[in-house]
Amino acid sequence: MRITDTSDLWWKSAVVYCLDIETFLDANGDGIGDIEGLAQRIDYLAELGISCLWLMPFFPSPDRDDGYDIKDYLGVDERLGDLGRVVELLRLAHDRGIRVVADLVVNHTSDQHPWFKASRREADPAKNPYRDYYIWRSEEPGDTSDQVVFPDKEDSIWTKDEGTGEWYLHHFYRHQPDLNLDNPRVVDELLRAVGFWLELGFDGFRVDGVPFFGQQGGKEGPDQVVDPHAFTRKLRGFLNRRKGDAVLLGEVNLPYEEQLAFFGGASADELHMQFDFIGMQATYLSLARADARPLVTALQERPTLHHSNQWATFLRNHDELTLDKLSDEELQEVFAAFGPEEEMQVYGRGLKRRLPPMLQGDPRRVRMAYSLLFSLPGTPTLYFGEEIGMGEDLDAEGRMAVRTPMQWSATKNGGFSSAPPSRLVQRVVPDGFGPEHVNVKDQLHDPDSLLSWMRRLIEIRRACPELGWGELSILEHDAGHGVLAHRLSLDESAVVALHNLHPDPVTVTVPVEGFGAEPRVVDLLTHEVVDAEGARARSSLEGYGLRWLRVRAAGDLAVP
Repeated sequence: MRITDTSDLWWKSAVVYCLDIETFLDANGDGIGDIEGLAQRIDYLAELGISCLWLMPFFPSPDRDDGYDIKDYLGVDERLGDLGRVVELLRLAHDRGIRVVADLVVNHTSDQHPWFKASRREADPAKNPYRDYYIWRSEEPGDTSDQVVFPDKEDSIWTKDEGTGEWYLHHFYRHQPDLNLDNPRVVDELLRAVGFWLELGFDGFRVDGVPFFGQQGGKEGPDQVVDPHAFTRKLRGFLNRRKGDAVLLGEVNLPYEEQLAFFGGASADELHMQFDFIGMQATYLSLARADARPLVTALQERPTLHHSNQWATFLRNHDELTLDKLSDEELQEVFAAFGPEEEMQVYGRGLKRRLPPMLQGDPRRVRMAYSLLFSLPGTPTLYFGEEIGMGEDLDAEGRMAVRTPMQWSATKNGGFSSAPPSRLVQRVVPDGFGPEHVNVKDQLHDPDSLLSWMRRLIEIRRACPELGWGELSILEHDAGHGVLAHRLSLDESAVVALHNLHPDPVTVTVPVEGFGAEPRVVDLLTHEVVDAEGARARSSLEGYGLRWLRVRAAGDLAVP
C-alpha cells in the first residue's frame, strides 16, 4: 500500500459520525435543530477528529418516520433550512477536512410524494405512466405478516388502495410505498437526484434498506422479482461517472455471503462499504459473556473483500440495536445483560438503549468497548452523542428512544435550544444520563472525560493505516477467553490490540514476531517502549483493561 492510497480510497481510513440535523443544535430557537446550528458546530466535529459526516434525511417529508418518508428528493425540509444553507455547510465542512455523505432512501417514498399521488389516479399503466413507479397487484396477497419490518405497527407488506381496488407493496410502513426499481423511468429519476446532490458537493451516500431493493411482487402476482444487484450496479456506475471518489455505504443486515454479493464480489462494482451487523451483534454477545470467542468467530467468518471495499464497524446507530442474527438463546443472554426490562426491548429482536446505560455507566467498560470498536479492522462509525456517553429516553416510542437532542451543556434543554421544553422536537434525556450529568461543556477540557478519550482514540485511529488496511490475525495467548488479542499487519508495521472483557485483572503474553529478532514495540496510548524479549510482549491488563501496541523493526522511524 502507498500512502497516497489512503486518499484515493479515503473511506478505508475514515472515522464516520452520524447525526440528525433536527436534534443536533437549534440556531433560531424554534425547538428544532437546523443546518445553521450544525454549521456552528463544525469546528467541534473537526476537533473531535472525525473525517466523514453522515447526515440523516433532511429532505421535505411529512415526518411520520423521522424523515425517512421523503416527498421530494431534490429539496430541503423548510424547518431545517434551504439549499443555500446546505451549500454553506458543505463548503464549511470541506474546509475543515470533513467529507459529507447524505442518506439515500430509494426503496420507498412517502405516500405524499407527487409520484404516488399520481399513481393512485388511474390503475391502467397505459393511461397513467406513474402507475408503474410503484408495485401493484390486483390479486389479494394473503398473509404476509412474517415479512413486515415493524411487527408492532403493520401486519402485511401490502395495503389496498380503495380508489383503484389494487394493493401496493410497502416493506416498511403503509405510508411508505415501495418504488418499482425495475422501472427505467424510476431509476432515471433517482439517479438524477443522486447527480444533483453530488453536483452540490456531497461526497457520497449512506444507502438505506439495501436488501429491500429485491422487491418481490407484481401486478398479477408475487412471481416477479426485482433484481437488487442490477439496481445497485447502476447506482455505483452512475456515481463513479459523476464523482470518482464518492462512496456508497450500505445498510445490509444479511449473512456475510449475501453481503459479499452486494459488494459486487470479486468485481467490486456495487457498494464500497457495508455495516458489519454480524460483528456488532457478536460484540454485544461477547460483552455479555465477558468472552471474546463470539466476536472472534464473527471476525474469522468475514469474507475476504476486494482491496477497495471496506467494513463499517459500529456499536450503536440511529435505529434499534438489532440482535436478529443471534440465536434465541443468545438473544436472551444479551437481553438479560443489557435490557432485562420489556420497556428496554423493541420488536422482540433488539434494544432501544445506548451503550453507557447498558454498561451501568462503568467508565472502564465504556472506554474498553469503544477502544475495541476503534481497534477492529474496518471503518469506525459513531452515532452523535456517543463521544460524551449520552443515554436514552425509554419513554420515547421505539427507535426514537436514542434520537434525543444533543447535550451541549447543563443549561436549559441541554443547550440544544432556547425554545420552551414543550416545543422541542423531542425532549432531552431525563435522569442520570441527562444533560445535568452528561454534556459537552463539562467534558471538553477535562483530560479524564470520555470525550477526551474518544478524541485520543480517533487521533490514534487516523494515524495508523494498519487499522483500515491491515491483515487481521487473532493472536494466541495465555490469559483465557476473556481477552481478545488481535493484530493488524500492513507492510512494515503492525498494530496489536489487547482487550480484557472480564472484570478481573490478567497478564497476557502475545507474539510480536515478523520484525526482526528485537522488534520495536511502542504503547500507542502512553508512548512507552515495551520490552519484547524473544519477539513476545507481556502486558498486565486491569479489569476491563486494554492496550494498543505498534510493532516495527528496530531502528524504524515511526510516527507515532
